[in-house]
This record gives sequence, C-alpha cells and structure tokens, in this order.
Amino acid sequence: MEHGYIKVAALTPQIRVADPVYNGEKIREKMDEAVGQKAGILVFPELAVTGYTCEDLFFQETLLDGAKRALREIADHSRDTDCLSFVGLPLEKDGKLYNVAAAIQRGKILAFIPKTVIPNYGEFYEARHFASGYGEEGSVMFDGEEIPFGTRILFRVDAVEGLTVACEICEDVWAAQTPSTSHALAGATLIVNLSASNETVGKDAYRAELIRSVSARLLAGYVYASAGEGESTQDLVFSGHNMIAENGTMLAQARRFRNESVYGEIDIHRLRHERRRNNTFCVNPEGYLEIPVSMKRQETPLTRTYDDLPFVPSDEAVRNHRCNEILSIQACGLKKRLEHIGCRDAVVGISGGLDSTLALLVTVRAFDMLGLSRERIRCVTMPCFGTTDRTYDNACQLTHTLGAALQEVNIREAVRLHFRDIGQEEGRHDVTYENSQARERTQILMDIANRVNGLVVGTGDMSELALGWATYNGDHMSMYGVNAGVPKTLVRHLVAFYADTCENEELRAVLLDVLDTPVSPELLPPVDGRISQRTEELVGPYELHDFFLYYMLRCGFEPAKIYRIALTSFRGKYEQDEIKKWMKNFYRRFFQQQFKRSCLPDGPKVGSVGISPRGDLRMPSDACAALWLTQVERL
Repeated sequence: MEHGYIKVAALTPQIRVADPVYNGEKIREKMDEAVGQKAGILVFPELAVTGYTCEDLFFQETLLDGAKRALREIADHSRDTDCLSFVGLPLEKDGKLYNVAAAIQRGKILAFIPKTVIPNYGEFYEARHFASGYGEEGSVMFDGEEIPFGTRILFRVDAVEGLTVACEICEDVWAAQTPSTSHALAGATLIVNLSASNETVGKDAYRAELIRSVSARLLAGYVYASAGEGESTQDLVFSGHNMIAENGTMLAQARRFRNESVYGEIDIHRLRHERRRNNTFCVNPEGYLEIPVSMKRQETPLTRTYDDLPFVPSDEAVRNHRCNEILSIQACGLKKRLEHIGCRDAVVGISGGLDSTLALLVTVRAFDMLGLSRERIRCVTMPCFGTTDRTYDNACQLTHTLGAALQEVNIREAVRLHFRDIGQEEGRHDVTYENSQARERTQILMDIANRVNGLVVGTGDMSELALGWATYNGDHMSMYGVNAGVPKTLVRHLVAFYADTCENEELRAVLLDVLDTPVSPELLPPVDGRISQRTEELVGPYELHDFFLYYMLRCGFEPAKIYRIALTSFRGKYEQDEIKKWMKNFYRRFFQQQFKRSCLPDGPKVGSVGISPRGDLRMPSDACAALWLTQVERL
C-alpha cells in the first residue's frame, strides 16, 4: 500500500445454481486465494451465493434462508483477514426482495448495498423478483444485528490515504444515470461492481469500453466481477468477464469462459492527483453514510507495468495515428499564426539534427495547407566551430529534397569578432564560447526574418525546455515554437514516421541518417571529423528524463515512486545508481531553469503534458527543489 497502491481482485467462483452451501464453500476458497495474493479489495459476481439464474426459486424461503446462512459462514471465514470483500446474494427487507452486495471484513457484515436499476427488457426480467434499492436508506436486521442498508454508502479505508470504496451492481453501470457517478462525486475513488452479464456476439468489446470509459469519466478505479461457468445455460451463457480499470486504462481483463480471477494494483494517489488538477470535479459526500474500514498497512508488490516511453504509444498502429495527428496539430498551429499576421515566408535554422528536421517538416506541411510555395521556406544553415560534414550535408540535402530555399551563413568570423569585443579567448571552451554561437545564430535568423517579412520557426523541444538545455535568448527564442509541446523521445518517432510514409526514397534516406546521428548542439570542435559533444552524456538519457517528466507532471508522482517504477521499466538497461544520478540532475535542472520557460514563445500543446507558462505549468522561477532533491538523496 506504499505509494498509494491497493491490490484488488475480481473473482468468479465455480457455482451451482440454487446451492448456497456449495457456492459459499467456493467463495471462501477464492477468498483464501486472494489473501494469498495480498489483495485488499475482493469483488465477487452478482448473486454469487445463490447463482444469478435461479429465476422463481428466488421466491423460496428455503433458498433465501440458505443464502443468509452461507453469508454468515463467509463472514466468519473472513475473521482473520483484513480484506474488504463484496459478495452478492438475495435479501428480504420489509417484505420486498432485493439483489444486494454484502460488504464484509474481519468477520463482520458492514453493510448491504441494493441494486438500483432493475432490468426488465430483452432476456432480463429481474423486476419479477427484485425491488429497486433506489432511495433506500436505513438498516436491516441480520442474525440479530442491525446492519446498514442503502445505496449511498462509502467505505473509507485507512491503509491508503484517499481510498474510499463504493458499490453498484451490474445494470447500474449500464444506465443513463449511474449510481457510480453519485458515488464518485461523494468522494469514492474505487467503484466495485458485482455483475452477471451474459454473452452475446460483440458484447464483450462494448462491456470493456464501458468500464474503461466510466473509470475515465469518474477519475476512479473500477473493479468489475461477472458471473461465469456454473450459471444455468437454459437460455443464457455467462463468461466471467472480469475487469480492473483505472482512469480509462484497462489494468487487467480475464479471458472469458474460464472463470479466471484477475488482480491489479489501483493507484489511489494518481487518482487523487487527477481530481486535484481537475477543478470541475467537485466532491460533496452529503447524504452518504461513511463506514470506516481499518486495514494493516503493508507494501503492495507491483505486477502492473509502466511504459518506459510514456509519450510514445507501444502499439504501432496507434503510434502511427498519433504521429500523424501531432504533425497536423503542429502544422495547423503554425498555419493559423502565419495567416493571422499576414506572413507568407518562414525562416528555419537548419542544423541537420532531429529538432530542426522536425520543425522543417512541420513548416512544409503548414505551407502545403496554405497553398504557399515551399521556396518561401527559407532554411538557414550556419556552420561554425562544431559543425561536422555529416550534419551539414544532411541539412543541405534535406532542404533541397523538400523543395525549400537554402541560405548558408558561416558565423565563424562573426563569432570571433564578438569574442574579441568581449575579451573571450577562442581556445577557452566554456559556456560563453558555446552560447555566443547560439545567440549569433538566433540574431541572424531574426534579422533575415525582418528582411523578408518572415516568421522564425522555433526548433527547441519540450525535453530541452524542461531541462533548460537551451541558450537563453539563443535557440531558446523564436517567433513560434512548433516543437515546444513535443518531448525528445517523441520527436524521434515523428521523424521516423515521416520517413516511413513520405514515399520519397531520397528524403527517407536523409531522414534515417538524421535519426542515426547522435544528439548534439555541435558547439565544441569535432574530433577527427566526428561529433565530440553528445548531449545525453552531459545531461543524461532523454528517455529517462522524459520518463521523469511525464510521471512528475502528468501523474503527480513523488521522486521515490518514480524511482520505484523506473527500476522496473528500465530493468536491464540502467543500473539503480545511474537512474538515481540522472533523476537528481533532472530535478535540479527542472527547478533551476524555470526562468527560461517563464518567457517561452507561443507554441501548440500536442499532448497531455505541457510546460507553457500560459498553459499547464504555472510555476515560479524561484521555486526551491529541496524537498524533491532530499527525497532523491534518500533513495
């Protein structure tokens, strides 16, 4: 339960219709299995104690009494465990029969939650047997004890901060107005659903999408346990389609027709972060009964995985669709800016590296959308002390292949004159040596843009801006930054996507060589004609920094939690000390360099993470990193 995780289980036991004794035994076996898996929340199917398909046998006193005795035995069996379990059974109250979920823990029945939406269409005719629990509040006597009864009940679990559990039953989630909506708005972060959903062709896909979307809409975890083998097949077949979802992501899903148990770790702290940042999500528990549940705190072993490239979809088809969409967003942003200011020319500093390549590709798409000649895209290559033949040749070939105009401005003498003016020794390869080149290039781009009444298209990406790996008022500045919302790991895939889909072998070849070139600002002289300054050797691997950036900003994870999941995601690639080293560097630079992000040029947001001072990241330039760095030091 450390770092906000709670392990949950959706369990479908093998049952016999109308045999509570047998069913109770199988439920207890599943409980033992889940305890062995260290699950804290256990969810069983709708009416699992009797079976869902009992039909008019639900009217029989014998069956109802047998169900109560079986529940008592199940509750007694839980006496020595912390698990909060939800078990379905029929229960009579005030002369009406209800389809309920019993919440039990440590030998006690904590509450009964009745089903609200009673289906009576198609193959369902539950209204023949059960009353709706809508509006029901109060209690029911069970074995001489008064037990809370109603739909507006929350279970607050103390072992994980923010873990509040609520329950709905089957059809409740299919309804236009679901009980889970009210539960979530009352503070529930985890919804459990006891279900008996039969199979028809295509229903499984719809059901899975429903559960995913509900968890996303409610910013909640959702555990769905469904009836399976053992139910009557007189007219229907049940598959045990168990699912665990979190905020729109399916964490676990059972193979159907196997009565398969599924387990997953719900990240309650992530859900709390999502709700904190979403000010349209307002919690008001008024009218709800809150039942405290005490559980022993323990570390939850993680079986869930986290993408090592969170900005890049792992599925190729999804990735290709996403790349095309991002290129369109970038190009549409630039197109609108050019239209608004009445500009028909663009100026791009082209270096032969990844970022300037992507910026040029985006500019080409924008000009094509505007119906403007690509010759009005003025690519400027500005070789200096660190430029290699490889990047120079790629810059020239890329420009010519795309049909843009190329201008070369060698800045060596201008930079040397500047060195003399400020008293900088050329042999002193310090930050002044490097930044003077970057600022000279920016000045040239701006002045050329003034001369041709054009707009300077920025090339810097989000990862560089997060680390502050940009020369202030050098490559840091432009008139519109098309890459400002794109992290470095995604830049690479966007260029690769363009190479794969451009249908131009000459362009494809140069793009592939750009992808194969080490990331470098090329501000220090090359060694034997090769790049001597490799960015990732200086600031750390971009895949690590993008990983840290995503889970810090998008998910609100603390350093210790990011480190924990990084150890798993990068196992076999980076050692623990290496991850810690670059994590420390990330937090140090991220806080120190905010002043550069506070005055960024305009640029389009393309994903769920942004660092624009006018958008996602309103952060003071003088914020202290001590809390974060202290936690990293203690790892």
